[in-house]
Amino acid sequence: MTFDPTKPVILLGAGGHAKVLLASLRRLGAQVLGSADRDGGDLGIPCLGGDEAVLGHSPDEVQLVNGIGSIAPGSARQRVFESFRQRGYRFATIVDPHAVVAEDVRLGEGVQIMAGAVIQPGCAIGDNAIVNTRAAIDHDCTVGAHAHVAPGVTLSGDVTVGEDAHMGIGACVIQGIAIGASALVAAGAVVIAPVAADASVKGVPARPFHRGKP
Repeated sequence: MTFDPTKPVILLGAGGHAKVLLASLRRLGAQVLGSADRDGGDLGIPCLGGDEAVLGHSPDEVQLVNGIGSIAPGSARQRVFESFRQRGYRFATIVDPHAVVAEDVRLGEGVQIMAGAVIQPGCAIGDNAIVNTRAAIDHDCTVGAHAHVAPGVTLSGDVTVGEDAHMGIGACVIQGIAIGASALVAAGAVVIAPVAADASVKGVPARPFHRGKP
């Protein structure tokens, strides 16, 4: 759903990613009611409670912003998104005013494009995906739902990033490469060959490793 500056926002989560999103929301002129987080948090806005803070509002009254970050495939971020969608709530698509996004780029529901990111023509970004600070996505790339393109990542043209994949900080992918669903590309990796679904790669050039044993 396209961000609606006239509809109040509830920010889910109160950690670091939520803090960065709050800055984007303020630049967009959003009316933020507060955050929903069981553990509280210190964002400088009201902490409304846990899930009940959302469920106390009709889905038509508010738009949600998923402030839960993602540091690996299979994170809570996807579960939270799907849980509230099943209840009829909608997630706003957030494009920071300091991002550059080509006119024909297709953005799914709840996508977040952070400050300094660049997305070139012909790209598609799936539901609930994050294109984080200063990431660069060149022409005709596809980023699947729930994927995370971390700060400083570079995707050359015609790259595919599968659903729920995690591209670590500063990773680079050469043109035409496919990254499989739920794959993990470690920070700083240079990917010059396809990465299978559920695989983990690191290094220059990127090579497989067992997840949890970097």
